[in-house]
Amino acid sequence: MSKNIILNSKDIENKIRRIAYQIYEANVDETEIIIAGIEKNGSILAQHIASELKKISDLKVEICKVKMNKNDVFEPITTSLSPEKYKNKSIVLVDDVLHSGSTLMYAIKHFLDVPLKKFKTAVLVDRNHKRFPVKIDFKGISLSTSLQNHVEVVLSDTTNEAYLA
Repeated sequence: MSKNIILNSKDIENKIRRIAYQIYEANVDETEIIIAGIEKNGSILAQHIASELKKISDLKVEICKVKMNKNDVFEPITTSLSPEKYKNKSIVLVDDVLHSGSTLMYAIKHFLDVPLKKFKTAVLVDRNHKRFPVKIDFKGISLSTSLQNHVEVVLSDTTNEAYLA
């Protein structure tokens, strides 16, 4: 099966910058924000977004890594920050690709165990195949794909690309 590049490195850089500006606009009255990324690619993407936010705003930005088994969303979810650290704060939950919405839905559920000031979601690629009622607040690109298609996002020191296979 052939891979078609849907986002090259420059495209991804531009999408990240735009998402960072949107997050800042939605949190302009805040002094602090938590960017929570679902490991692995969501966490890398969260770090890039946080870096851009620090360039364009005076927000105190804290990164939170969300560890979960995407193949078994019922396994316990852990975060690099304790719930006390994000209590009554504004959080943006980040993942690379939204397909069915199950990963984001169960990750959102984890954060709802403590009172939050504001909660938003961000993805690089929204595939428009949601089976769960998950709303994406900030997205890089929206793709209408077939169920047989696969979107792969590669975020590394050497390559930043998104493919459709």
